[in-house]
Amino acid sequence: MTAAVTQTDASLQDAETAMGGGPQRRSAASSARNLLGNRIGSAIAIVIAVLWTVPTFGLFLSSLRPESDIKRTGWWTFFGNPVLTLENYEQVLGGSTSTNLSLYFMNSLVICIPATLLPLALAIMAAYAFSVLEWRGRDTIFVVVFALQIVPLQMSLIPLLRIFSGTAAADAFPYLAVWVAHAAFAMPLATFLLHNFMSEVPRDLIEAARIDGAGPWRIFHSVILPLAAPGLVAAGLFAFVRGWNDFIFALTLAGPDRQTLPPGLVNTFISEASTSWPALMAASLIVSVPVCIAFILLQRFLVGGITAGAVKG
Repeated sequence: MTAAVTQTDASLQDAETAMGGGPQRRSAASSARNLLGNRIGSAIAIVIAVLWTVPTFGLFLSSLRPESDIKRTGWWTFFGNPVLTLENYEQVLGGSTSTNLSLYFMNSLVICIPATLLPLALAIMAAYAFSVLEWRGRDTIFVVVFALQIVPLQMSLIPLLRIFSGTAAADAFPYLAVWVAHAAFAMPLATFLLHNFMSEVPRDLIEAARIDGAGPWRIFHSVILPLAAPGLVAAGLFAFVRGWNDFIFALTLAGPDRQTLPPGLVNTFISEASTSWPALMAASLIVSVPVCIAFILLQRFLVGGITAGAVKG
């Protein structure tokens, strides 16, 4: 019986090899398919990068060109007549009060830093409670918190104005309403990202810490928090971008004397017909540069935090 089975297997292998479906052929086809896929993926990524970068590069060159050249020729003619000037940035950052973005820049920093740190501090503790601690109703409440992302931010404007207008807290902290608004709308996404990241932490680490006598706070501080750095960076970057690009909260809740860069850009340059195009381009580049720098510097942590692939069980 054993000899018959062995002979049958050998016959099947010979037939498979004769038909060209052997292991070596399948391996070669798989390698070719993977190589083709990698090349196509790389080509698509290069095309997308070029299409994304060329307008930004044109904006950068236009912000450095004299106004007379911008009105007569396109930015691509710069290579035939390379003339650069810093007058546009001097006008935007150090010019008259009506075209000075320095104040708006500082207001954006004052709003963005607390609006990034506050939701992170709350979301990291909430994610720890939802992913590590065990208590009744945990999953239901987590779904409710995550579902808060569908609430339109415009619905919170009038309630926030009614809560903070004319209060002692608003007088002592003029940006408090904006901080609370950004923290409230950044927390669901930050909690979701951190929860998914913490769920990938091996349970053996947590159990080992408990066996060693560590309590919930010690586990959070010594085990979870160091491992959650990529998730914190990803959640913090999303919160920072939300705060930096915010228009409606700053325009409505901050008041006319504490406007951020997006409303300041509209009020100072876009709404005034007399504003020069080079100054507008320089101001637009200043508004977008901090976000680009943040993404470039934190790209490695961002990918790890979103995919929750830094820790595997």
